[in-house]
Amino acid sequence: MTEQLIIGVMGGGTATAGDIETAFRLGSLIAEQGWVLLNGGRNSGIMEASARGARGHGGLTVGILPDDNCSRVSEFITIPILTGMGNARNCINVLSSDIVVACPGGAGTLSEIALALKSNKEVILLNFDIGKPFDQYVNEGLLYYAETPEEVIEKIKKISKNY
Repeated sequence: MTEQLIIGVMGGGTATAGDIETAFRLGSLIAEQGWVLLNGGRNSGIMEASARGARGHGGLTVGILPDDNCSRVSEFITIPILTGMGNARNCINVLSSDIVVACPGGAGTLSEIALALKSNKEVILLNFDIGKPFDQYVNEGLLYYAETPEEVIEKIKKISKNY
């Protein structure tokens, strides 16, 4: 684990208004804890909302972008990292995070969840039911479910004590 806790917030580039509001609140709470928020860095969906929440509360935000230019970087990302790697950047998102929080998303978010679990990273699913294939990771203490951003923060505090 890094000296400063890095919380990876993963989720879809398109999201419902409710999921946007929840991601914003989560980003705000992460910043209030003094943790770093890391996400996919783009100016849409969960990425934009969580970064906006964190930056609005004085937080440091890191965006790992699939692109080799800044055309889709969120204005709320403090440190954009351009990879030019497309979806392969998901591996960097996961491996650079101490704990991963997955908000609703699609195949990209599911790939990040799978990569995190295969790398023995704890994952908290925030209002995101991914189905039975991942149940073994709940039993192994790597996968958790949460219904509110506040519940996510409490789980992170408990998990991070293990470091």
